[in-house]
Amino acid sequence: MLMQLSVAALLMLAVVVLLLWWPRKAGSAEQTQTELFAERLHALTQARDNGELAAEDFLSAANELKSQFIGERQAALAGNNTPWLAPLSLVLVLVVVGIAYGLSGHYRQLADWELAQQNLPSYGERALLNKGEPLSEKEISLFALALRTKLANEGDDAVAWYVLGRIWFSQGLVDDAIEAFEKALKLTPERANVLLSYAQALLVTDDADNLQKAAQSLGLVLSRDPMNQDALSMLALIAQERGDLVEAKAAWDMLLSQLDKNDPRYAMVEQQLAKVTEGAGAVAVDTKADTSADQNAAVDPATPKRRIMLTLQISDALAAKFKDASLFVLAKAAEGPPMPLAVQKLAVFSGSRQIELNSNMVMQPGWGLDNVAQVLVSARISQSGAVAKTAGDPEIVSELIELKDGQQELTLSLE
Repeated sequence: MLMQLSVAALLMLAVVVLLLWWPRKAGSAEQTQTELFAERLHALTQARDNGELAAEDFLSAANELKSQFIGERQAALAGNNTPWLAPLSLVLVLVVVGIAYGLSGHYRQLADWELAQQNLPSYGERALLNKGEPLSEKEISLFALALRTKLANEGDDAVAWYVLGRIWFSQGLVDDAIEAFEKALKLTPERANVLLSYAQALLVTDDADNLQKAAQSLGLVLSRDPMNQDALSMLALIAQERGDLVEAKAAWDMLLSQLDKNDPRYAMVEQQLAKVTEGAGAVAVDTKADTSADQNAAVDPATPKRRIMLTLQISDALAAKFKDASLFVLAKAAEGPPMPLAVQKLAVFSGSRQIELNSNMVMQPGWGLDNVAQVLVSARISQSGAVAKTAGDPEIVSELIELKDGQQELTLSLE
């Protein structure tokens, strides 16, 4: 069909040229107006396709070029002595312009662009706020087109880059998605949802440098929300990819402790935990088998090098008042990044209980109890259920603790 239309357009163009320039001398070296129109339209098309010209600007320039061409032809035909030639030529010119415009797909592209601009707010509500029907694949593409236009016309916008990155990632355009997330992070470097999406896209590439970038992004999330489930699961996967089974086990352990047994993710996390536990045990057996007789004190890599055993006392009155809250017990370095070195999330209880923090509970590679000399241990009842402190949360913080290998005892009370 497209071939037939192309042939028809070429024949029509030949007739126009023949009718318009019949009275002229043969072999004229002057460029015809029709050829000039075609060249200019082609140049505009290339500029738009190369991103040098916005779709809206292309539409305006193409319409102006078409109007100018038709005006010039009308002026040229006004002085022609053949009365029937002018109207016929004008009709043919309009046909050629229409065919050229339609065959190149510009009309359809411009129609899509206009539709995308008109529906940008509704696309956003349906995609981001779950209002109405989910977007179809066609609508998702139009949503992306509208976001690109918004960014081109209004400048950088963190939300637009983030949403565009999510769309591209869903379409398998991983490199484009990573670039979009990076632009969003330049504007909002600490947004958890952007950091998580960025890490997710980096993990798909299976590149060592990207794995490191993903771990750093997850570390930023966990520094503000140590119990973030998405960050913990991805950090566990990174640790497994690197062969660090101890770190992977700690992350899966922490994640499993947060999930209800009816959660659909519980079984998957339990399987992953069993897998890394078995792997860590195999490493321990191999280590002991390879150790010489005079080194029979080989250390199991799953055994933490440092432990803090906290005896925490919570009064009955406080436990009753905050019975639906969460209890966070964590160790932070006396100096350095605010990200916890180890953390436990528990239900609020009444009375006394022992809680362990150890060097296997790393939240980020290279940042655990083994990596610092002094720590502060705190216990806080969180009314919101989040690790970030809010007004009215009861909290107790220990004195400065000098860390050493082995187990250290500590007692704190919340009353």
